[in-house]
Amino acid sequence: MQLVIVESPAKAKTIEKYLGADYKVLASYGHVRDLPPKDGSVRPEEDFAMDWEVYSDQRNRSQVKAIADAAKKADRLILATDPDREGEAISWHVMDLLKKRKALPEQVERVTFNAITKAAVTEAMKSPRELDQDLIDAYLGRRALDYLFGFTLSPVLWRKLPGAKSAGRVQSVALRLICEREHEIEIFKPDEYWSVTAKMAQDGTDFDARLVRFDGQKLERLTLGDEGTAMAAKAAVEQGNFTVEEVETKPLKRNPAPPFTTSTLQQEAARKLGFSASHTMRLAQSLYEAGAITYMRTDGVQMDMSAIMAARDAIVERFAEEYRPEKPRFYSTKAKNAQEAHEAIRPTNFGRDRAGSGDEAKLYDLIFKRAMASQMATAQLERTTVTMRDPTGKHELRATGQVVKFPGFLAVYSEGRDEKSDEDDDNLLPVMRKGDAPAKKAVEATQHFTQPPPRFSEASLVKRLEELGIGRPSTYASTIQTLRDRDYVRMEKNRFFAEDSGRLLTAFLERFFPRYVAYDFTAGMEDELDEVSGGRAEYKELLGRFWRDFKPKSDEVMERQPSEVTEVLDEFLSDYLFPEREDGNPPRWCPLCAEQGREGGELHLRGGRYGAFIGCVNYPECNFRRKFGQPGGDDGSDDGVMGEDPETGLPVERKTGRFGPYVQMGEGKEAKRASIPKDIDDFDLEWALKLLGLPRIIGPHPETGLDIEAAIGRYGPYLRHDGKYAKLSGTRDVFDVGMNRAVDLLAQAANRKGGRGSREPLKVLGKTEAGDEVKLMDGRYGPYVTDGNVNATIPRDKDKDALTLDEALALIAAKAAKGPAKKKRKAPAKKKKAPAKKKAAAK
Repeated sequence: MQLVIVESPAKAKTIEKYLGADYKVLASYGHVRDLPPKDGSVRPEEDFAMDWEVYSDQRNRSQVKAIADAAKKADRLILATDPDREGEAISWHVMDLLKKRKALPEQVERVTFNAITKAAVTEAMKSPRELDQDLIDAYLGRRALDYLFGFTLSPVLWRKLPGAKSAGRVQSVALRLICEREHEIEIFKPDEYWSVTAKMAQDGTDFDARLVRFDGQKLERLTLGDEGTAMAAKAAVEQGNFTVEEVETKPLKRNPAPPFTTSTLQQEAARKLGFSASHTMRLAQSLYEAGAITYMRTDGVQMDMSAIMAARDAIVERFAEEYRPEKPRFYSTKAKNAQEAHEAIRPTNFGRDRAGSGDEAKLYDLIFKRAMASQMATAQLERTTVTMRDPTGKHELRATGQVVKFPGFLAVYSEGRDEKSDEDDDNLLPVMRKGDAPAKKAVEATQHFTQPPPRFSEASLVKRLEELGIGRPSTYASTIQTLRDRDYVRMEKNRFFAEDSGRLLTAFLERFFPRYVAYDFTAGMEDELDEVSGGRAEYKELLGRFWRDFKPKSDEVMERQPSEVTEVLDEFLSDYLFPEREDGNPPRWCPLCAEQGREGGELHLRGGRYGAFIGCVNYPECNFRRKFGQPGGDDGSDDGVMGEDPETGLPVERKTGRFGPYVQMGEGKEAKRASIPKDIDDFDLEWALKLLGLPRIIGPHPETGLDIEAAIGRYGPYLRHDGKYAKLSGTRDVFDVGMNRAVDLLAQAANRKGGRGSREPLKVLGKTEAGDEVKLMDGRYGPYVTDGNVNATIPRDKDKDALTLDEALALIAAKAAKGPAKKKRKAPAKKKKAPAKKKAAAK
């Protein structure tokens, strides 16, 4: 029997159909083991020795056992995991694990294929090879590097930067990009400028002409910088009689973009379909495993010659001969660090224009059209520029437009862009000749302001990371997701906004670890890892160079007092936290001290148990506080009396506490309080009264007769009925959800995991690598954390509210390593001796 190992069950099922009865195909469910999330998993003092452990979830352990059992019976082991570094690493892990369990067959071979089709799989089986040790070394180097960075730096953050959760080698640099863009937007000062446009017509066709020369001066973007100048220019156009002086027509050619790589697929799916990077990769994985597309983790833009010829044939079938160029098109990537080890992402069959359903079908359509367009003819366009002048020659108008003479590849696909250019002009112009005098219908002067650079979208962030050579395309989705899970950034209208915690973390790293968040350093590490994968460098030497500098630096920062760290950050962030005030007071002026006539009031950055804030040096006499992320202003908040409750007449106040903003009605022990949710933008007295009136009784459950309540818990809105809970998607749902919907949500929650997890968690800390939620729960014997498979009690000396995802995973891993608790056997009851037979009484 020949045992074949792949990653996923879907892939295993497909491949097993292509192979004979002598083959057994099993899935590893991705990686089978990883470095334990605890200190000492990588030991630099022992030549960077690494400890590995099998993932703790029951499914993974059961599957590893199934693979080991099958391997003992197999004559040959074929490792057929994905054709990249991660795939090579999974194969190495499986082989090493079987070797340690003494279940490794004598014959072990590695095969790779770029597409899951019968032809590709059977052909790959004819050309097996050994595992690529260089790729494995590159994986080991990257994994150890990321571990050493995170597990050395994170404890420094926990002790020196309140509220910080973790840092990562690539993650922290991506966060720096977002924070720097946020700073650029904040310091941006817009410039006013005006444009003058004439609405004109020729032979019944309307068109626009822009003023490009005024009073003999060529107009640049900011030349008309005030309303007075703009109005003078408008009057000159209104009074002038303009005639056509020049008509210039130029042919334009546009060539198609190459087929997708991992990063360009993520970018286009974000632009055109609104998909996140992680969602795009999940869909692409499904399409690959179904045999519809080639491997989706690649930075190569080339296609196999047979695929090129198939695409060319499909072009003629769908369009016409002129849409197919004379010669095939060949592409080479310009991306930094590109490996070009695999083909671009393309359909496995150009005769199949549909695959999957829903979002899968949309993504396949995008991949299909992009790949086909890459082999199509050049688009032929014609751009026309018409120049008009008045009799004095001092004033000049210009109209531009373009027309598509032959669409070529544009008949199928046009590449998207993140930002629309001011020069984009696809207008059609009427036919005009020199001497024509088009009719002038109106003249408009329009005010504009220069715009700051746009915030990053997922597409533009991925593009920028790729340009800088930071990270790998296959890791971008998880990197971005980690930033969101840690609450370092948030998404609004598909754009990244830096949160306070993210900005503070970035400032800390830039000030104390500048080298390790430098773009060139991080890109240089990627280059060195590529040298390892190419067999030109040793990964342990790379790790040694990194550790020799990084460890002393982290030790040095660890020795600093938290107050010293805060003082340094206070100075480092002074321009952001304390900008020049419009009222003329000093940037660090304390409004409360000024109001109470107290001298020496000055604001500084302070660190507390729950994060950084702005406080006064006169504390405790002055208890002024301002949030970290609210520079300038009097107090940075909307705190104050909002109004009165119409029923009780009590004042309703808005306040800010250590857990954020809240509303309060009344005073003392009898006061009612409610946190202000983040998803309410138009928060007013009406909303405050609604929140203070919770819980809301929806009505009696139709089956039990017990009330269903809607309320907001510590970690979000929920429904409650008879001790069972169901989550609501937003605050508005608490007040809008009706009886039918409530009953349905409660039923769905009860059915999940057989009724498990229906209780409301205290907190969702994040996700495991397998995608399972890690929750903080309140149990019968105290708080605990769970990933859905393993429950781990939180030690009594550990504050559950300060628990991080990494700490929770460490607790879960430690509990899993111990295995299930063994039941104490009761000592067998001592057998009672049979009572001695009574001697017969002497007669």
